[in-house]
Amino acid sequence: MKTSGIGYNSGHEVQDSVVVEKILSGEKELFEILMRRNNQKLYRVIKSYLRDEAEVEDVMQNTYLKSYEKLYQFNQKANFSTWLIRIGINEALARIKSKRKNHLLLNIDSPLFHQSVFRLPGSDNLNPEKNMIKQEAKQMFEKAIENLPSKYRVIYMLGKVEEMPIAEISTCLNISVGNVKVRLHRAKTMLKESLYASVSTAEAFEFGFGRCDKMVNQVMKSILQ
Repeated sequence: MKTSGIGYNSGHEVQDSVVVEKILSGEKELFEILMRRNNQKLYRVIKSYLRDEAEVEDVMQNTYLKSYEKLYQFNQKANFSTWLIRIGINEALARIKSKRKNHLLLNIDSPLFHQSVFRLPGSDNLNPEKNMIKQEAKQMFEKAIENLPSKYRVIYMLGKVEEMPIAEISTCLNISVGNVKVRLHRAKTMLKESLYASVSTAEAFEFGFGRCDKMVNQVMKSILQ
């Protein structure tokens, strides 16, 4: 899919605000750029609220479609990623509320979380023993994060895994900067140092490769049809 020569990576290429303007002027295909720039971050945020992978991807897709429909409302005073994340959080909370209404309560201790569904890039280059050790450490780290209460889990995911600035987290979650700092500190004290010392946070909760392409293709198909 052609994207008018505009790159995916924000910071070194055309700013998101310019991409948004081009989309609103009729270049709908450029929405793919915004998706690829934000897939990882949006996935990690929604994963902080929902457990089931299929459900996470479904909410991601709904978030992108809703953000596309409401793109004209983006006032560019905040980062596009911040605006998108707020939509994603609302979608995730709406899904949880809907499940509770149907008596399908969110199970924080689901056995599904004893398994890792995330792939380490480049792990094929490790010997089997090192690969196994790294996978186990990664699973322990992800499980430790998943066991945090939701209000701390999302703060940790945004602040430490995504390395989002405190002020931006405050805007996304609509809580004070002080509250963000308190919750982040609390989240860190709740995590045992030994659980995440041996694994890189940048590799946790990845949403890339085929999954990224699948999400982009599904949303772009709906937008361009």
